Amino acid sequence: MINSSGILNINTKNLIFNYNYYKKLKKNLIVAPTIKANAYGLGDNKIFNLLVKNGCKHFFVATLSEGLKLKNKNNSIQIYVLNGLQNYKLNKFVKGNLIPVINSIEEYKRIKNSNINFAIHIDTGMNRLGISLENIEFLNFKNPNMKLIISHLSSSDEDKNKYNFRQKKIFNTFFKKVSKSVLFSLANAHGAILNKTYLYDMIRPGIGIYGCYENKKLEKKIKNVVCFKGKIIQIKYIQKKEYVGYNRTYKTKNRIKAAIIGLGYEDGIPRLLSNKGFAYFKNDRFRIIGRISMDTFTIDISKSSYDLKVGMYIDIINEKHKINKFAKQCKTISYEVLTSIGNRVYRNYE
Repeated sequence: MINSSGILNINTKNLIFNYNYYKKLKKNLIVAPTIKANAYGLGDNKIFNLLVKNGCKHFFVATLSEGLKLKNKNNSIQIYVLNGLQNYKLNKFVKGNLIPVINSIEEYKRIKNSNINFAIHIDTGMNRLGISLENIEFLNFKNPNMKLIISHLSSSDEDKNKYNFRQKKIFNTFFKKVSKSVLFSLANAHGAILNKTYLYDMIRPGIGIYGCYENKKLEKKIKNVVCFKGKIIQIKYIQKKEYVGYNRTYKTKNRIKAAIIGLGYEDGIPRLLSNKGFAYFKNDRFRIIGRISMDTFTIDISKSSYDLKVGMYIDIINEKHKINKFAKQCKTISYEVLTSIGNRVYRNYE
């Protein structure tokens, strides 16, 4: 029995469908899912093991601690650490069976004479992580431990943005510098569907694996993965001209029937939705009234078509009302919504 006031249902079949969709984009394409930030809030160990079971052998995480948490003992499974060496000792990567992504010349100098495999991140114009173009001359592209060269698109979710082409053009200049055994990777979830010239040897989809998107083109290709539910923990009547929640931001015009839901901003329901967000039960839609609190929010169920009771769950995100619609209401993106769903919310794998 699930006792949590919140449930995040994760459709594993749809997640694997999305993974296989990317695999089919090109023959022998390596699909290396990004499972950083606890697999975007879905549970990194669960998602890692699920993908491994379905044939995936390449992964990306952000931090050393995320990589160590996966406890990879299989030498055929490669886990890359995007945030690089930093000030960690090299043996931490060896013991964790992890491959660092080198982001600076300082990091490269530390690893170039070791026997540790590594990847190189070249900054082609995002100006975030990565080795700047003016420092490329200090790299030895014939180093046998250099296994992968990556870069990252700044505007991959914008299909017609010419900056994508500009970055790809810069990335292409490094082909002749390395041996044929070195892999190249430029595209993330959205970049992979710009066109096939962005695929190279490997892609690194993150949000697309988890059923989310930032443009209509990707929406049409993948399936929804998550459904977010909150439990009704109390039902009560509130009289006419009474206030609801902190700071009395909502005043009833008539006597209403209200349900208090056991989720709040600690669980990923932002205060921004106070007095304007919605929750759902089958075909009904209920407005959030009053301020969203840390642990609860209130909805008006006066016109419900169903006999709602304490202990029942209502939807915040579902197949019809997807995460991207919710994100727009919150004036943010699906990435932030997923990773903001708190640890009190039970992850249920279907």
